[in-house]
Amino acid sequence: MFYTILVHAHSGLRWIVLILLIAAIITAFRKWQGRDEYTAGNNQLYLFTLIATHTQFLIGLILYFMSPKVPLFDSGIDFGTIMRTTLYRFYTIEHIVGMLIAVVLITIGRSKSRRISGPVQKHRTVFIFFGLGLLAILVSIPWPFRIPGAGWF
Repeated sequence: MFYTILVHAHSGLRWIVLILLIAAIITAFRKWQGRDEYTAGNNQLYLFTLIATHTQFLIGLILYFMSPKVPLFDSGIDFGTIMRTTLYRFYTIEHIVGMLIAVVLITIGRSKSRRISGPVQKHRTVFIFFGLGLLAILVSIPWPFRIPGAGWF
């Protein structure tokens, strides 16, 4: 029951993360190119994007240790079998590593942007790091056409 709730939460929150990331990236790009000020609203958008991303990663990390798609902790399946099985390899290695990279990039972007003094540089930094984070997320999503049997729930 708890596992199912977490899977649905993880599945639903991904859309919020993607929407916030896209909104933050578009905002940062427009503000960077327009040489606009760094407002409190920009700060909130970037912060909420960071919080949503971290929350999504935390739920995913809990699922990592509970999921039947990650048989790493099941003594009946050896690591060689995991690496040869596309579905298991994806969830055990590729998905979590890609998402960790994305979270690190987004966190660095937010942190660096807060320390930089100029508004144009702040927006550029957010654009670059959040954009790279979004790219890592898109590569690491279990797209149905990429991972047979992965499903989205």
